[in-house]
Amino acid sequence: MNTAGYLRRLGLPTLLNAPTSAENLRALHVAHVERVAYEALEIWLGRPTTVDPVESAERIIGGRGGYCYHLNGAFSELVAALGYDVTRHVGGVQNRGLAPGITANHLVLTVRGLPSPDNPGGEWLVDLGLGDALHEPLPLVAGTYRQGPFQYVLRPSEVAPGGWRFDHDPSGSFVGMDFGLAPTGMSAFADMHQHLTTSPASGFVRVVTVQRRDAYGVDSLRGLVLSRLGKDRRSVTLGSARDFYAALADIFLLPLDDVSAGEKDKLWRRVHDAHESWLAGGPA
Repeated sequence: MNTAGYLRRLGLPTLLNAPTSAENLRALHVAHVERVAYEALEIWLGRPTTVDPVESAERIIGGRGGYCYHLNGAFSELVAALGYDVTRHVGGVQNRGLAPGITANHLVLTVRGLPSPDNPGGEWLVDLGLGDALHEPLPLVAGTYRQGPFQYVLRPSEVAPGGWRFDHDPSGSFVGMDFGLAPTGMSAFADMHQHLTTSPASGFVRVVTVQRRDAYGVDSLRGLVLSRLGKDRRSVTLGSARDFYAALADIFLLPLDDVSAGEKDKLWRRVHDAHESWLAGGPA
């Protein structure tokens, strides 16, 4: 993996030979969620992806983002290359109306060996793949945590013995996430990745989804509805291809330099038609 290139993408080239520390881990996490969008546009572009973390890292270095398998997978390779003790875990995001469970629809990371004044034990929940959730790592200690306008709870899981439960802020896009502490490889997510990127039942297949977190809130694009959630919530519907691509470039830092004009035209028509179907009461 091009570690130096990855750090340049994050605006942190000086961390290439820096010592491992809780402070530097936080800097890496914050820079990643602020500069690398949570996005699944490859599905709508008809470009198959895998869960291979090096492939994901190359796409990120090239200016794109990804969803949890891509973002957390690539980040785990990056911090491991920098000397951090990182472990991958199988998790399960609980969407609204569904029961909690370890479904493998989420990849979770923990990092250990980094004590700090607020976390003497030195274990951290690291998760760049929750879209509108974490801005920085959480101490792997039960408690209530505030990051910007959002409040999170970390507690023992009721569905993963010995594992953990992350409760999202009530305003967030999902209810919570559970994960077990057993280490896992990326192959554990291959089948669910196939489902999430191809099944008509998948939210990624049904609705274009792009999110980017910052210290004060989160910007989200679902279909053509662009929303900002911070102290207040506001939204607008993007009415043209020009507005759509300007939002991707200016708000989500996705200029899509790797996408041809023809591909952009097809993408816009697909997103626009799906939005019109939703307005008419069809599937969305």
